Amino acid sequence: MMQSCAQQTTHSVSESERFPDSLKIVKTDEEWKKILPKEVYDVTRKEGTECAFTDKFKENKETGIYCCYCCGLELFESSHKFNSGTGWPSYFQVHKKQNVSIERDTSLGMIRDEVSCARCDAHLGHVFTDGPKPTGLRFCINSVALVFKKADK
Repeated sequence: MMQSCAQQTTHSVSESERFPDSLKIVKTDEEWKKILPKEVYDVTRKEGTECAFTDKFKENKETGIYCCYCCGLELFESSHKFNSGTGWPSYFQVHKKQNVSIERDTSLGMIRDEVSCARCDAHLGHVFTDGPKPTGLRFCINSVALVFKKADK
């Protein structure tokens, strides 16, 4: 059963676990616009959302890591992916807590928790508290914000 989007998620990262500022990637909006495809730019830099059920990874059953399209930071493991029925790729936990940042999002008249890449600040999607065990979280992520890196055999 889907729960209210207004419930705060728990994803605290201690100061020592935070992504190091020295490794952050900073580009101007114009620089991002030049190097990213339009749909990726619209979602990751302008906080857009891809249409539901257009998930380019829907049928992907391979083992590997989903990484940020903009900077390549490892974000989600394939073993943490699940079918939430929402139309967007969903994961019950991140690869490493320090690789994502979560901020309260009150846009569009809703209260949600926005998920961004900790290295380049790319908008990825949102996290909700209606996910499966063991975390109870559902990271609802735009597939255009991701690239898949297949595991070495």
